[in-house]
Amino acid sequence: MDINEYRPESFVAKLPLITALFWVMKILATTLGETGGDVIGQTLALGYLAGIGIFVGFLVIVLALQLRVRTFHPVLFWAVILATSLVGTEISDYINDTLGLGYGTGALILIGALVVVLVVWRFVGDTMQVERIGSRKDESLYWIATLISNTLGTSTGDYLAHDNSGLGAGYITSTIIISVALLVLLGAHYLTPISGTLIFWAAYVLTRPLGANAGNTLSKAQDQGGLGIGTYGASAVLLGLLVICLCYQIFTRRRQTRVLADVGSPQAA
Repeated sequence: MDINEYRPESFVAKLPLITALFWVMKILATTLGETGGDVIGQTLALGYLAGIGIFVGFLVIVLALQLRVRTFHPVLFWAVILATSLVGTEISDYINDTLGLGYGTGALILIGALVVVLVVWRFVGDTMQVERIGSRKDESLYWIATLISNTLGTSTGDYLAHDNSGLGAGYITSTIIISVALLVLLGAHYLTPISGTLIFWAAYVLTRPLGANAGNTLSKAQDQGGLGIGTYGASAVLLGLLVICLCYQIFTRRRQTRVLADVGSPQAA
C-alpha cells in the first residue's frame, strides 16, 4: 500500500479528536513554548540562534518518531506541538529582534508563508480536516503549517502587545482581544455555514498569540505589564498543568479503548 494513500478507516488513530480538551492543551503547550523559549533566548541569554539550534534538534527527534508511529500517542503528539512552539518562539524573536524586521513585517512574512503552505495542501493533499488525516503526506503538511502558525503567533502576539513596532495594547489587553476573537470563531462554528476547516485553522493560528501573550503576562515584570513570576516559574506552572491534562487524556483514551474492546468481544456478542 502506498504510504501516502488516504485511509479513512485510520483517521482517528494518528491525531487527536478536536474537543475542548484539545484546545486547552494546545493553548497550554503554546504558552509553555513561549516561556520555555524565553528561558533559553532571554533568561539564560544564550541567544536566539542557540535556542533555534537546541529546539530544532528536539523537534527533529520527536517529529521523526511521530511520523513513524501508526496510532495516536498523546505524549509524542504533544511533544511535537510543544517543540514547534519552542522553535517558533525563537525563530520569531530572531526575525523581529536580531534581524530587526519588526513585529509587523515579521508577521506579514509568516502569514504569506502559511497561506502558501495551506494552498499547496489544498491542491496536493487528500484532506485538510485534521481528524481525517490518514497519510504521511497530509500529516507532514499539517506539521509544517503548525510550525509556521506557531511562529506567526509569536510575532502577532508581540505586535499586539508591544509599543516598539507594534500596537502597544499590552499583554493583558491583547490577550482579551484574542480571546474575544476566538469566541467569535466559536459562535461562527455553531451559527454560520462557514467551512469548519477554515474556522479550525483560524482558531489554530490564534491560539498561538493567545499563548504568547498569556506566557508574557505570567513571566514579564510588573513594570512591563506582566505578573512577574519569571520564565522559570511560569514554565513550571504551565508544564504542571499540561502534564495533568496529558494524564487525563491518556487515562480516558485507555478507558475508551477497553470499552470498545469489550463491546467487540465474543462475550459481549
